[in-house]
Parts: sequence; C-alpha cells; structure tokens
Amino acid sequence: MEHITRGRLAALVFALGTAVLGTTAVGATDVTGIGTLDQTILGSIPAFQTANRQLQQYGASLQKQYLGRAQHASQSDQAKLAQEFQAKMADKQRQLVAPLMRKAQVAVASVASSKNLTVVLDKRMVVVGGTDITTNVRDLLTGIGDPVPPVSTPPPSSVGFVDQQAIDATPKVKSASDDFLSFKNQQDKAFSDKLKAAHTDADRDAVLKEYRKTLDDRQNTTLKPVIDQTRSAISDVAKQKGLVLVVDRADIIYGGTDITNDVTAKLK
Repeated sequence: MEHITRGRLAALVFALGTAVLGTTAVGATDVTGIGTLDQTILGSIPAFQTANRQLQQYGASLQKQYLGRAQHASQSDQAKLAQEFQAKMADKQRQLVAPLMRKAQVAVASVASSKNLTVVLDKRMVVVGGTDITTNVRDLLTGIGDPVPPVSTPPPSSVGFVDQQAIDATPKVKSASDDFLSFKNQQDKAFSDKLKAAHTDADRDAVLKEYRKTLDDRQNTTLKPVIDQTRSAISDVAKQKGLVLVVDRADIIYGGTDITNDVTAKLK
C-alpha cells in the first residue's frame, strides 16, 4: 500500500485550491509583462557546473567518512551522525552555490527591468506565450563583470503567488492533514492484516478496493472541506486584487504579487 506523507496531502490541498486560477502549465498569451526562464539552461553555465561538481565530490568524501563512523554506532548515534552530515552538506552548498544564485537573481532582475516585466516564471509553467529571457540572463552571467541590479523594484503584477508551506501550516490544513494521516495509518495496519488473510487474487483485489474506498470516503469528509475553503480563499483574494493567475511561490523567479498573508488570514 502506498504511503502518503503529510507534505503530499498538503500539496494536494494547495494544488486543488489554486486550480481555479491556473493549471500546472499555463498559457500566458493574454497576460502582459510575463517573462519565462529555463533554469536548466542556467545549470549548464560553467560556474554552476563547477560548483555542482565540487559539491558532489565533497558529498562523496563526506559520506564515506560518515558511513565509517556509523558502522558501529548505536541507532541514536546514527541519527545524530545523519543530521550532522546533512548540516555539513547544507553549509557546503551555501558556500558554493549561494553566491552564484545571488548573482543569477541580480541578472534576472536586471533583464526583467530592462524588458518591463512584472514577473518571471519557471519556463516549465508556461505552455505558450511570455517573453523568454533565458539567453539574456545567460549572457549576463557568462559576460565580463557582475550584473548590475536594477534601480527600481518590479511594478505590481497581475500574477500572484502563495507560499505553500504557509498554507500547510494554517491550523485548518494541518488539522485536516493530521486527522487523515492518523486515520490512514490505522487503516494501513488493518488492511495489511486483511491482505495477509486473503487466499486468492480475487480476495486481495476486494481488500484493496475496500481500502481505496475507505480512504476516499475519509478524504471527502476530512480534506475536501479544507480544499474547498482554500480554493475559495485564493479565488476571493485574487479577484480583490485583480489577479489573472496564482501559482506556487516556488515557480516565481522574479516579481509577482504575494497574496499568502491574505489567504492564510481567510483560512484562520
């Protein structure tokens, strides 16, 4: 049986909530001031490749050290070693990649300002339309000297965004997710016992069918009301602010209108 995590449930709530304003990939032909950026192309820039290669080499060496230390460690000590390993990897990543990311952000802002863009989205989000600034940003990052930040901040945008983590943390969403996960964990055990007792493929199919229906029914009573409230909150705020599209904060590279606080306020 597939394990469902809290994050995946919260993501479901968020995705269905924003579906009233935009799908996973959006057409931007009727929205002005939108730019797009292919971040995979930026990853091919030599400086980024070098940093990633150094990070991988560091990680391989560090992992070898920690595997040796964890071999004879207790379970609690192994957990501490794993946390220590992750912390060192995060520090190294900040050291190697963060300066490049800051430079890239300045380059994006500079190009967007020069083209009068109010927002730049991850290119994977846009099916058609928008102004692709990937080449311009790449040229700035590979040219002589560092890109110069724009003088002004981006103007108001008709594209909004919400921070999914903030939505996840609202009491209503968190309570609904906790309730469903607790119920699912109980059902996992109960239906695992039923599967073990099943003697034929037909019996097992019947158990799985019952399991899926049980979870679907619980989702409808526990999660659907929260999904509907989230959808309504995002839609209301978007209409109030004259937004034509709302996306996840992770898909915003530059600009955009943050409506997270307005939405979470409606969910309290």
